[in-house]
Amino acid sequence: MSLFGLGGTTPHERVTLVTDEKSGLRAIIAIHSTARGPAFGGCRYWSYGSDLAAMEDALRLSRGMSLKNAMADLPFGGGKAVIMRGDRQHERKAMYQAFGRAVQALAGSYITGEDVGTSVADMLSVREVTPYAAGIPRANGFGGNPSPKTALGVFAAIERGALHVFGARQLKGLRVAVQGLGAVGWALAERLDRAGCKLVVADIEATRTAAASRAFDATVVAVDDIAAQDVDILAPCALGATLDRHSIPALRARLVAGAANNQLATDADGDALHQRGIAYLPDYLVNAGGIISCVREYEGGFAESDVDAEVLRIADRVESLFVRARDTAEPLSRAADRWALEKLAGVS
Repeated sequence: MSLFGLGGTTPHERVTLVTDEKSGLRAIIAIHSTARGPAFGGCRYWSYGSDLAAMEDALRLSRGMSLKNAMADLPFGGGKAVIMRGDRQHERKAMYQAFGRAVQALAGSYITGEDVGTSVADMLSVREVTPYAAGIPRANGFGGNPSPKTALGVFAAIERGALHVFGARQLKGLRVAVQGLGAVGWALAERLDRAGCKLVVADIEATRTAAASRAFDATVVAVDDIAAQDVDILAPCALGATLDRHSIPALRARLVAGAANNQLATDADGDALHQRGIAYLPDYLVNAGGIISCVREYEGGFAESDVDAEVLRIADRVESLFVRARDTAEPLSRAADRWALEKLAGVS
C-alpha cells in the first residue's frame, strides 16, 4: 500500500482525510474510480488498530466498490468511507452531520450509504446536510436498510453455485456455515433455513448465536473454528481477509459464497482455493444486492419488485463466471477480476 493506492492496482483518484474536533469525527473518504460515474459506496464505522489500518481498509473497500458496481452494470464508480471509532464518546448525530458536510464538499463525486456500524438513522443525519446519501426510507416503503437485498443476492448466488458444484437443483439438506450473524448474515440464514439447509453458525455476539440456535436449530461453533467445519458451503458474512494461508488449508467446504467484503487476504489466496478444488464466488459479484438497492432508491422511479428482479440477476452473472473460468482454465477469482476490469474500462 502507498498513499496513492494499493500495490499492483490502479491508483485511487482521490483520498480525503476528514476531521472535526467538535464532534470527534475522524474519517477517510476514498474515491477509487469515477470512470463509470460518481463513486458510490457505503460508510463504515469501525475501530482500527492504527490510522494506516483504516487507510488500507478504505482503499481496499473502495476498489472493491469499483469492481462491484461495474460487475452489476451500475452507472457509478467506486468509493468508500471509513469513520474511525475512538475511545471518546461521540454524539452520533453531530458526527454524521460533520461527515455529511465532508461528503457535500466533494460536490457529488462521492455518494455514501450504510455499511458495517452505520445505521439508517445515521444516514438520515447525513441526509440533513447533503443530498448525496442513500439507504434512506422512502414514502412508498422502498429503501432504507439494504441488508435484506444483499442477503437475497447472496442466496441467489449460492443457489446457482450449488447447481454447478454439487449438481443440486435445490439447497435442501446441504450443510452451510454462516460466518457472522449481523444484519446480512441473519437475513441469509433465514433464507437458507427456509430452503432446508443445515446451518452451522458463528458470531462474536453470543446472543446472536443463541438466537440462531433457537430459530434455525443451528449448530453453534467458535468464531475461530467456523471455517474448518465439515460443511458443503461456507458463507463469510463478517469482516474481510478471513480466507488466507492459515484458514484455506483447513477448509472442508467445496463452495465459498458470502456477503463479507474483501474475503481474500491476497489475490494468491484465490489461486490457493482453486488449487484445492474449492469454488470461490468473489464477494463483489455475490454481495451486490445492497448497492443495487441503494442505487435504485437514490435514483428513484423503481418499484421494489423491479429491484428484486435486478438483484436476482446476480445468479445469471454467477453462471457466466463459471463459463468464463471454464473457457479460460483459470480460477474463478481471476476470471471475475478480469471481467470486472473489462467492464470498468468499458470493454465488456
